Amino acid sequence: MKTQRRDLLKTGMVATAAGLAAPALAQGKRELKMVLGWPRHSPGNGTAVERFAGNVAKATDGRITFRIYGANELVPPLGMFDAVSRGAVDVANSTGYYWTGKSKAYNFFSTVPFGMLPLEHFAWLTYGGGQKLWDELNAPHDLKSLPISQTGAQMGGWYRKEVGSLADMKGLKIRYPGFGGEILKSLGATPVLMPLGEVFSGMQSGALDAAELATPWFDMGYGLYKVARFYYSPGFHEPGHTLELLFNKKVWDSFSPADQSLITMAAHAELLHSEAEVAAHDPEALEQLTTKFGVMLRTFPDDVLKAMQLAASQIIPAAVADDPMARKVHESYSAFQKKIQSRGLLMPGAVWRMRGLMRSA
Repeated sequence: MKTQRRDLLKTGMVATAAGLAAPALAQGKRELKMVLGWPRHSPGNGTAVERFAGNVAKATDGRITFRIYGANELVPPLGMFDAVSRGAVDVANSTGYYWTGKSKAYNFFSTVPFGMLPLEHFAWLTYGGGQKLWDELNAPHDLKSLPISQTGAQMGGWYRKEVGSLADMKGLKIRYPGFGGEILKSLGATPVLMPLGEVFSGMQSGALDAAELATPWFDMGYGLYKVARFYYSPGFHEPGHTLELLFNKKVWDSFSPADQSLITMAAHAELLHSEAEVAAHDPEALEQLTTKFGVMLRTFPDDVLKAMQLAASQIIPAAVADDPMARKVHESYSAFQKKIQSRGLLMPGAVWRMRGLMRSA
């Protein structure tokens, strides 16, 4: 009896061990290769993706981790779309307006001149059908995108010379990607699509006369105050900028539904944290730029802003006219912006007007 009992216990222990080993193997550790469209640890974009990766690693007890490579370490920023699509890397952290050569529709998933503010854009993605359209757009390329971080409303850019009127825009070589560049081209400027890491040298050498990056804290990390004195607002071209995680679709589909949900929630959480981080650091950066480094804050003249708005109303619809998918995305985006605009004017907009009254009192 004792021998039989020992055999039964031994058999049970083996069975139990086998039962535990199987899911452990099925849920083995995975390290995903991620490439960035900017240098590692850069303010804003870089810190956000590092925090996201850390949170996923913690939430999965190290089961899912990311090996992160900065811009040009493995893949040039403008080559990431194809690298992820063919499976050379697992995932990229970038911005949709880099992919406008694939479809103009990608602009609407990053930022659009005179478009939606950050919360409005996320509302469109999550409650207005935007994410479904993003999935549809990516399907032919075997890709899956998630929003991961947000710069918030941006500055209008760095200029080597002061812009006093619409005439001063003519002939300028400018770094403004996407529709923003096309709008300024219609005003006589020459847009140049250039990765972030090359902008400083471009301004320093004279290859660029002006460039947009993002916000004061972000921009300080790139040192543009050393090569351009005039810092303009508003960021007509990027009233908010949603950055993306761009997964290879086979890699994404290989995750369990639970892990897909966890990664999505971590990305959505970082969307809020990243904008909060920028908002917290911008005031100090702005003070340093103006008091320590002598940067001159300027607002685009009214005639320039009016011309930009008119150009946007013509250029954006024309750009999507011959692309059925881009037209479909544009119609959805525009309808949602129109729907949500009255709320913005009635509540957040009214609060800002109220604050203005208090400051002038």
